[in-house]
Amino acid sequence: MSRTSWSLAALAAVAVAGGGGFVAGRADLWPFNASKTQVDAATAGKPEAAVLYYEDPDGKSDYSPVPKKTTDGRDYRPIMAPEEPAKAAPAVAPADRKIKYYRNPMGLPDTSQKPKKDSMGMDYIPVYDGEDTDDGSVKVSVGRIQRTGVQTEAVSERVIQSLVRAPGTIQLDERRVSVIALRAEAFVEKVEDVTTGSQVRKGQQLLRAYMPAAVAAAAQYSVTGPSANGNGARQRLMNLGVPEGVIKDIERKSDTPIAMIWTAPRDGIVTERNVVEGQRVDAGQVLFRVADVSVVWAMIDVAERDFSSLAVGQTVSIRAKGQVGRVFAGPITALYPQINRETRTGRARVELANKDTALLPDMYVDAEIDKGSGASVLAVPESAVIDTGGKQMAFVDKGEGRFEPRDLVLGARGDGYVEIRSGVEKGESIVVAANFLIDAESNLRAAAKSFTAGEAPK
Repeated sequence: MSRTSWSLAALAAVAVAGGGGFVAGRADLWPFNASKTQVDAATAGKPEAAVLYYEDPDGKSDYSPVPKKTTDGRDYRPIMAPEEPAKAAPAVAPADRKIKYYRNPMGLPDTSQKPKKDSMGMDYIPVYDGEDTDDGSVKVSVGRIQRTGVQTEAVSERVIQSLVRAPGTIQLDERRVSVIALRAEAFVEKVEDVTTGSQVRKGQQLLRAYMPAAVAAAAQYSVTGPSANGNGARQRLMNLGVPEGVIKDIERKSDTPIAMIWTAPRDGIVTERNVVEGQRVDAGQVLFRVADVSVVWAMIDVAERDFSSLAVGQTVSIRAKGQVGRVFAGPITALYPQINRETRTGRARVELANKDTALLPDMYVDAEIDKGSGASVLAVPESAVIDTGGKQMAFVDKGEGRFEPRDLVLGARGDGYVEIRSGVEKGESIVVAANFLIDAESNLRAAAKSFTAGEAPK
């Protein structure tokens, strides 16, 4: 027999009997009765011991339920019950406790008022007074609690830091981008020494161009001056986008310039240059694009499951892959009302100060958003929660081996803990390890009750 199959058989017997070891304590129940004579011979001189199984003398993964020899004639080593205390004989009922009935060791809906064996020869398990209550609690012996490693922890208040992590990129603030374009046909006479990537200041000269429509309006304005007719000429200059400084020069000098100067409308970086000297340009053609990068946006893509927990105004920590060791922080200023169908993410916009221009457009960043409130909340370890699919529950230690199941309403999660909005109270002791064993015991007893409800145990 292979190690796996024999081990599973041995463990099944121990688990079902609650550590009782029906085979170990009852030689007459040994499943291989045909070899009982061999078993008796192997255990001669050991009246208090019983053989559980036989193990290869060299420690190999080979086991046998009956005495066996190796190929070279050596006996397999018997594993006796005393060597495995967890497989001791079935517990005897204490004198001061009364047995109510016996339940099926395999969890089947079958009970008996007298000791009984199932079809496999396994003893039915006694149920004592106080163990099978109507309040839904589960009674587990102290020995079994120790063997299964049940651990508890007091319910307490703590601050749960629940972080949402998301990737993103740096983008220009759309409100801080300006375009330099002429509003009428013109000819470029000169372009200043400004290229893509150059930093410019507001009012700095960019180009000089001859615009016939602007020259005609300037000529009229220089002749009439600030009269009623002159005001109309001035308005035409403004409509053609002639810079205010050029218009004031015309007023002061009463002279008509042939070529006019266009300047940068804001401080920033030139992100586009589409003009050269001598070029003829059309109305509306983009000649320069200038962007103010003192403030930029981080566009982050948040998983759909976390997107609904975000809100405008939340602070976000940003780490740029190109700026190791630096952390930038800023508020969420917009949550875009659409989910990307391919990536199942929602987009959030974070505004970041960028005075030293460390953050560059299209730079990759990682974002962290703490969606916790920062306030102390009632919390338990995540391991304490049993999720059945339809509800979440936990077991509260009521003392003396009794555990009460409680339905929970959960909140935020983080740092290995989960917020409890209802279900348990502060200071109560809750099971945080091996709770699945108590849950199995609870389900077993519930099943037995559902089949025996309204019937006297047989």
